[in-house]
Amino acid sequence: MTAQPTQTGQIIISVDAMGGDSGPAVVVSGIAISAKKNPEIGFLLHGKEDVLRKLVAKRRVLDGRVVFRDCPDVVTMEDKPSQVVRNGKQTSMWSTLEAVRKGEAHGAVSCGNTGALMALSMMRLRKLPGVSRPAIAILWPSRNPQGFNVMLDVGADVRADAKDLLQYALMGASYARNGMALSRPRIGLLNVGTEEHKGRPELKEAHGMIAEFADPANFDFVGFVEGSDIPGDKADVIVTDGFTGNVAIKTGEGTASLIGDLLRQAFKYSPLSRLASVLAITSLQRLKKRIDPRRVNGGVFLGLNGTVVKSHGGADPTGVSAAVKLAFTLAQSGFSEKLAARVASTVELAQDAAQSAPQAEK
Repeated sequence: MTAQPTQTGQIIISVDAMGGDSGPAVVVSGIAISAKKNPEIGFLLHGKEDVLRKLVAKRRVLDGRVVFRDCPDVVTMEDKPSQVVRNGKQTSMWSTLEAVRKGEAHGAVSCGNTGALMALSMMRLRKLPGVSRPAIAILWPSRNPQGFNVMLDVGADVRADAKDLLQYALMGASYARNGMALSRPRIGLLNVGTEEHKGRPELKEAHGMIAEFADPANFDFVGFVEGSDIPGDKADVIVTDGFTGNVAIKTGEGTASLIGDLLRQAFKYSPLSRLASVLAITSLQRLKKRIDPRRVNGGVFLGLNGTVVKSHGGADPTGVSAAVKLAFTLAQSGFSEKLAARVASTVELAQDAAQSAPQAEK
């Protein structure tokens, strides 16, 4: 069942208020920012209702915009996904996803335990028919006109064979079309070099499969790309396995943090450098905003019967608001339905190709 906008035209986002490192106060502050910017968003807020009501009451912009779902338990960052799946029915995370499953909300947002969120999402929402492994897709700052590239998988599953990588390409293309308004996105397959003879066997096999599906699935395949192309302008979507993708994003986050620290140290080096920082403050603020990870906070779980956005556990109100905006944008575009149709059509194409192959051999 798919949620429909309310009579007031609102799109409802289901929010796990108890997940994350900073507690429900940050989550409520984040949804208040979203509510102020966008009157079309309504919220289902899951957690300890007595705590949440007090926090929401302090935000006038949330008056009439929030429905509470009382949940006595919380999924912690230390909880094992298997334990949450078995014993998590009373948690805010479970309730958040259940609202999407029942069609009461158009998408879900949580700052909580990534492994538990993926496990529960797969159990409650189920995989789309034809999808073997869901993926987590994130937006990465890039030189492209849209300002960001899509990258997947970044940690849903550390393994991926050729068919999985093909599905990631198809889902990533659909995400780029609906989340970034790219009518014909360019897909790149991450490898240790751009030459076709390089890489593991599954990468070489995936290269051929993705190239074959490019025209039917309405995207351009640029072939193998390297790590330096992740923030570049050669491709709009970077496809890789979850192990490589997760290492890449953690490396990127660490490097961005290091650059920020080094810049601050450099401008404090002498009175002249401090003066230079004052003169360059506008440019520095523009740079900070351009690479601010909070602006693109939110990894989307692709391949499920519903939209789930995983916000960073340490997100501040700006980051939570960005995750909500992403869930809203995808819900507004009908992304889940379009992705399901895209996966179904490509499964049919694959089946037709498999059936015609033996005939061609005869």
